[in-house]
Amino acid sequence: MKTVLIVEDDLINARVFSKILTKRGGLEVKHTENVDEVMKIAQSHQVDLILMDVSLSHSVYQGKPVDGIRITQMLKADPNTANLPIILVTAHAMEGDRENFLQQSGADDYISKPVVDHQQFVDQIVALLPQG
Repeated sequence: MKTVLIVEDDLINARVFSKILTKRGGLEVKHTENVDEVMKIAQSHQVDLILMDVSLSHSVYQGKPVDGIRITQMLKADPNTANLPIILVTAHAMEGDRENFLQQSGADDYISKPVVDHQQFVDQIVALLPQG
């Protein structure tokens, strides 16, 4: 079974995403906003994809505040985790944000919140999951 790591500081969003992915997508789900944990989970290949909130208000890594863009950049720069698909999730859905965030972070895709079409949400994630 494929596993998705949800990196989200809003517990309600995390629960909603988790429920949609397990019920509709038949996926295993992990959740954390702890950056050290995110790095450890990614580096030990425990997940097949990361759903990354862009604005993580409480996240700190090595003593510095970091957001989802920065965490994605770190994961994409590490040869051990560079191929792990990462989908940014954000409420910042202004014109040009998608392209800007994707270019800045190196992420594989982008989903804007709130998630209205649950099936489309699942399909977008499943499409990036490694096959086999």
